[in-house]
Amino acid sequence: MLKTRVSRAEHGELAALFFLQAMATAMWIVPLSRLLNAHELSAIQPYAFATTGLAAFVSPLIFGAMADRHASPVLVLRWLGVASAAGMALASWSIERRWPALVVLSLIQIYAVCAAPTGSIANTIVFARLQDSQRQFGPVRATATIGWMCGCWLISALHADASPSAGYSCAITWLGLAGFTFWLPSVTPASVAGRTSFRERMGWDALALLKNQDHRVVFITVALFSIPLAAFYPFTPQHLQQLGFQRTSALMSLGQVTEIIAMFALARLFAKWRLKWIFGTGLAVGLLRYGLCALNVKTWLLIGLTLHGFSFTLFFITAQIYLNERVEHAWRARAQALMWLMNGGVGNLLGYLATGLWFNTCSQGTRIRWTLFWGGLGLVIALVMIFFLVAYQGRRRLTRDQSQTNAAVQTPASTG
Repeated sequence: MLKTRVSRAEHGELAALFFLQAMATAMWIVPLSRLLNAHELSAIQPYAFATTGLAAFVSPLIFGAMADRHASPVLVLRWLGVASAAGMALASWSIERRWPALVVLSLIQIYAVCAAPTGSIANTIVFARLQDSQRQFGPVRATATIGWMCGCWLISALHADASPSAGYSCAITWLGLAGFTFWLPSVTPASVAGRTSFRERMGWDALALLKNQDHRVVFITVALFSIPLAAFYPFTPQHLQQLGFQRTSALMSLGQVTEIIAMFALARLFAKWRLKWIFGTGLAVGLLRYGLCALNVKTWLLIGLTLHGFSFTLFFITAQIYLNERVEHAWRARAQALMWLMNGGVGNLLGYLATGLWFNTCSQGTRIRWTLFWGGLGLVIALVMIFFLVAYQGRRRLTRDQSQTNAAVQTPASTG
């Protein structure tokens, strides 16, 4: 995918792409727990969230490989948007009509398979058009956060926090995204292959990226950090509700305010800090967030969920930029897809199931020991942070270890 100079209008188009994709995602995932509880489907709640994890094991790599080799990522995203809209509408219809829980869960899984690749494909489209991702990606990506917030606000404004109307609104937004792709600039696949093996078509060759130590540490940390993070959206709304809050979807968007601030600060951080310390700060803020939630006090809970944006941006958005900078051009769609697999697949699947079991362990009838719940998850984050800080090397250390005489003077943007 060859990069060309990006006009201001095209920057606006890329920003709108992120806005719509994130808005559609938020309109389903944020109110999902209350929606299922309100329709007597609380028993499938952990499994409904886990559908995104199962989908992430398959579809992002397949469509990432397609976008790298065969079809324009814009075209791939267009059809995924249409399929996501259809799947979302059918899943919402099944909930409204009170179909059997297993049928509802199956339809949610179909939707998840269609929607799971859209995040990594959107990243691929945007990165392909940016000349300086470290400086430009943060502000463009901030519009995804704004889209997420608008999705949350719209659901609460429609009084749809526990209604299938949330799903129908989500389906309309997915159709809007599909239609919007007709205005996006074309992106040519990085490599057009002739004959490809089954392994390459499935995207499994992306696992070769794990041979690089720093790549491997980043991917593993993404998966491990995603496990405790998976508790944030299913259980924070319940905690808010128990403390007396009602507009939970809107309150959950407080984390996106700090996410936007962090997005615009990324360029300065990349210029002054090593990547290792940006990653490490994201993990440390994630630990602080759950520590504040564990205090089980209204004010501290709101501050804790507000810190979510700093933690998410400093770790996960930095990881996306890291891949764009460090991975060979022809592998970038698959690298982003593999990141999505480790985050939305391995991390979320294990996270939704494990945190669901942990939640049940911390529950005594209608009473929930929130201090134990969030405190235990904070301990997991602390262990993940220790692993990363010990295992990650970065370019600066690798260069010094290999040969001081051959070490080049590195710019701040290229240090690890």
